[in-house]
Amino acid sequence: MSQKKIFLICVAISTVSLLLHHGGHLSWTMEAFHLSCPGLRSFPLRGLKPKHTSVAFLKTHKTASSTMQNLLFRFAERNNVTVALPMQACSHQFCYPHSFTSHFVHPHTIPPNIITNHMRFNKAELQRLMPNDTIYITILREPGSMFESLFSYYNQYCQSFKRVPNGSLEAFLEDPWHYYRPDEKDSMYARNTVTFDLGGDKDRPATDVAYAQNFLGEVERTFSLVMIAEYFDESLVLLRHLLSWDLDDILYVKLNMRTTSSKRSLTPNLSAKIRAWNSIDARLYDHFNASLWRQLSDLGPACVAREVRLLRQAQERLMRSCFGQRMPLLRSATQIKNKDLRPWKPSGKVDIVGYDLPTNLSRGFSTQAQELCLKLVMPEVQYTRVLLRSQLLHYRRSYQLRSPQQPRSPQQPIRTVLLRHPQGQRNQPPPAAQGPASGTGSTSTTKPAKGAQDPTTKQGPKSSQTEAS
Repeated sequence: MSQKKIFLICVAISTVSLLLHHGGHLSWTMEAFHLSCPGLRSFPLRGLKPKHTSVAFLKTHKTASSTMQNLLFRFAERNNVTVALPMQACSHQFCYPHSFTSHFVHPHTIPPNIITNHMRFNKAELQRLMPNDTIYITILREPGSMFESLFSYYNQYCQSFKRVPNGSLEAFLEDPWHYYRPDEKDSMYARNTVTFDLGGDKDRPATDVAYAQNFLGEVERTFSLVMIAEYFDESLVLLRHLLSWDLDDILYVKLNMRTTSSKRSLTPNLSAKIRAWNSIDARLYDHFNASLWRQLSDLGPACVAREVRLLRQAQERLMRSCFGQRMPLLRSATQIKNKDLRPWKPSGKVDIVGYDLPTNLSRGFSTQAQELCLKLVMPEVQYTRVLLRSQLLHYRRSYQLRSPQQPRSPQQPIRTVLLRHPQGQRNQPPPAAQGPASGTGSTSTTKPAKGAQDPTTKQGPKSSQTEAS
């Protein structure tokens, strides 16, 4: 047989193998390419442009950010990159509400590629921690629906809400200063919450337009993409293009939702009052919602519509492959038997729903496939524990395999070990430890939780390198 024929046979075999292995991605890519999507013309096939793996996602409150966090956790595990996780005294957040510092990061998750747990944004500290090529992303939600969600979710947790008679949103908005205390613990949930999360001053008066404009400009210069919760799928299309990711990397299931009966519709008058009380948040949302649609327009409406359709079809295929006709059951948190899937809630009066897997899910599935499906619907508190356990095991194995003179060896893929629940930690995380008070905005300063590590103590080597219902 001639060398030319042998060569052609090898090419044919390789092509078939590629199609079998990456058929879903190629179908997605070529269909979008057919519409001349600007972001795909230069790299229509996987592998021609590497995935960007250095990502800092600022997880804001009640904005579908838990869904986005789960997506990033799964991406990190599939691509074997390190996620910065909170030290254990901080529970599952970086000692929020205090301004982020690298001292809040577990030393065995440094240096990281991805960071996504709740924090109060501190650009300088994140730039010290994260790689130089880190892309910063966050997400916003329409102020009216977001504040209604915050009021319902933290009604028995935030004192500014708790002291309102009968838990009445109307009563609070009629005279918010009668109930709100700027320096009180957890006051950040009661006014301009997104502004606070972004490191801004939540209590700047609405008349200080110069501050709001300057703050908005700083956010725009820092964040390459500000997603919008109401257009989550369209935002993911932009994210995929920005990071050169595959379709499989942006699949998701909605997490940390309230029951439908616990939600309330807002009158135009209530919505206007919410926007006035949260004036900086409203300004941020209006600006970045318009910015999102300019970016989508640049990509091309036909292209975006096609990618959104392909995304939703792929999610349906994923759910069928995971659960078949036995779809995960949406239940109230108190009804979920599997503690790995029971979402945390701040009080017994908040009705949060999660997923209960079918009892016969294991039939016909490998252990690895079961784990993938489990993590797809795993709440943030449990997934943070699982991921920390996994990364600690990896760190210890890597440390044991190298001598002190040897450089740290490249990370090797390992299977995640699901964390068993220790006694006393089955229902909810311990209170977050309080770190040094932030220099911007206003919030109360409380003592650290018992057993919390002092941020000034040794934390390990420093890197030279970051629910919407």
